[in-house]
Amino acid sequence: MPEKGEEEPMYVEMKVFGFAMDAIAQMPVIILKDPDEKLAVPVWINASESVSFAAQFVGREMSARNARRDVFTALIEHLGMTVVGIYVESLRDGVFIASVRVVDGAAKEIRLEVHVAEAMLFSLKYRLPVWVSDEVLAQASKLDMNEEGFARENNARRFVDFLDHMDPSAMGKYPM
Repeated sequence: MPEKGEEEPMYVEMKVFGFAMDAIAQMPVIILKDPDEKLAVPVWINASESVSFAAQFVGREMSARNARRDVFTALIEHLGMTVVGIYVESLRDGVFIASVRVVDGAAKEIRLEVHVAEAMLFSLKYRLPVWVSDEVLAQASKLDMNEEGFARENNARRFVDFLDHMDPSAMGKYPM
């Protein structure tokens, strides 16, 4: 959020397109894309965060049928609040600054700074777009759209499709 007298940044609507392993950095990466799929922002996360992210992908249909809620959702509902936006606000020293914005019963917006991986999970969970600031778009590396880059992106999409169609009852049956 800008300080008094500062200009509000412009935001671009994006969605979680998929995720994969970055072969160069050897880290999981979440790929955000705009609705026209012309802009892409890679968001690197650590391995433990990728497990939660994969579980959300695999379990999203099951969680929709399951009446159990996570602590954040239960607390937000108990306080009579609604999640209204997921934002990636800046990139400082290679770290994304993200927030979840909620509205209380009096329509007052509250900004909760969260880890970027949590913000991506909330985007999936609440089926909300991710609003990425123009500052982040200017700083973040764009995905390589040459043939090799495009092939890597298609592999990421296939990996997401694999997770989407994976049977959750089969999880845990494979050695780690």
